[in-house]
Amino acid sequence: MSSELSNESVSRQMQSVTIHDVAREAGVSIGTVSKALNGQGKLKSETRERIQEVATRLGFRPNMMAQNLLRGRSYTVGLLTTDSYGRFSIPLMKGIEDALGTAQILVFLCDARDDAQRERQYIETLLSKRVDGIIVTSRRTDPRPAIDVGQTGLPVLYAYTQVKEGNALCILPDDEQGARLAIEHLVEHGRRHISHIMGPSHFESTQLRQKAVRQVLKEAGLATHEQRFLSGPWQESWGYNATQFLITSDPQVDAIFCGNDQIARGTIDMLRELGRKVPDDIAVIGFDNWEIIAASSRPPLTTVDLDIYHLGQLAGSRLLAMIDGSRETGVIRHPCHLVIRASCGSHDSVPNL
Repeated sequence: MSSELSNESVSRQMQSVTIHDVAREAGVSIGTVSKALNGQGKLKSETRERIQEVATRLGFRPNMMAQNLLRGRSYTVGLLTTDSYGRFSIPLMKGIEDALGTAQILVFLCDARDDAQRERQYIETLLSKRVDGIIVTSRRTDPRPAIDVGQTGLPVLYAYTQVKEGNALCILPDDEQGARLAIEHLVEHGRRHISHIMGPSHFESTQLRQKAVRQVLKEAGLATHEQRFLSGPWQESWGYNATQFLITSDPQVDAIFCGNDQIARGTIDMLRELGRKVPDDIAVIGFDNWEIIAASSRPPLTTVDLDIYHLGQLAGSRLLAMIDGSRETGVIRHPCHLVIRASCGSHDSVPNL
């Protein structure tokens, strides 16, 4: 019992230690303690070390909130997302946190779930917490309404989503460049009858990728038969059904570029059922590099990686610059890269691009 009381007493004592106690114990002024603990002012090294030793021994912990308010900063930012599944927001957040961590900035993750009222409540909460900035993201890159932060002048950046306002900064994966990497790779490795099984045609990413496919085929002097361009949902079942239709109507096809890895897995399954070998008969390339799907496909799937982690790092570093006064606007397209696996038939001879 006495031991418990002793521990409780020590705990209370540590909680009640103030900067006044540190100053009195070290025999200096409160201002000198503040300078020593904040790394400010011109103090002798022995004085600074003595004050830090006293603060540690007494268990003094500075009030970071009060210090940040004096600096006019909260050292927090908000990450507002509609990606409830976390497929894109989680790697994005990791990149953002790593970029902001060096500046000792914390990230509040807010999932709005495509609910306008919920999003507005989160924005109001973030503003009340006096965050230093907000990054808005989504599970798709198509334009969305800009968020309203009133007259606060708070820095807002859009990552893996975009708005049409000209005064906004938006950072997106370069879908067109990524699709170009895939088709150029297929052409370079002898494929001449290339099909594109894509996602819904109204998505901007679908339109940009299709544009790149047609352009590369044209540059290579290859035909762009319309029946080889098929649009449907972002689903494995769509890849499965579209591939059956495609190969039945156009048996010459020797390569299929798919709109995402789920579509590609459906494609590979149907090719297996049709007795077509991947990659010997038909090469397959996906998009997204969703590791749980791409690496476990049979054979493992060559795919375009959106490099979302580094896109998040870029977003974090640009938001830091905005917090420091930069006012960059426009759209930044972050490059993708191709991850070579067995499904395109060149994984042994060609390194990852």
